[in-house]
Amino acid sequence: MESKKGVYRTIWTTLIVLFVLTLIEYFVAIEIPNPAVWLIIISLIKAGIIVQNFMHVSRLWQKEGH
Repeated sequence: MESKKGVYRTIWTTLIVLFVLTLIEYFVAIEIPNPAVWLIIISLIKAGIIVQNFMHVSRLWQKEGH
């Protein structure tokens, strides 16, 4: 089990990464004509980060009791 400090570090790191990706999305949407493909790619990356860090999907494949 992770310590509270490690959990908080993971949360803050994830939030910062999501914030940076959101800024990138904003500038891609403004600067690139027809940005749909790039926005979908960035959105999928953000969704993967959220699923991995906040929904604990990796626990589905661990043995019981871990």
